[in-house]
Amino acid sequence: MIWDLIVLLVIGLVAGVIARAVIPGKQDLSIVATIVLGIVGSFVGNLLGGLLSGRGLEFGTAGWIGSVVGAVIVLGVYVAVTGRRSRIR
Repeated sequence: MIWDLIVLLVIGLVAGVIARAVIPGKQDLSIVATIVLGIVGSFVGNLLGGLLSGRGLEFGTAGWIGSVVGAVIVLGVYVAVTGRRSRIR
């Protein structure tokens, strides 16, 4: 149980850091937000992978590649939403 949590945090951190490196621009995210980004990205990557492979909606964590792809998608949406909001002001 504790090892599962540690692995989830490490995957979240690595996926979040890679996503932040891939998406251009400055993202004001703390280390905790980066880990959460990676974890959410892992779930998104698994959902998309399940849909594309025909397995349907499965809720769980993805592997490394799915986690990074999901984190890039989540960060891209985050940057698009917060970028629009800051331009309106």
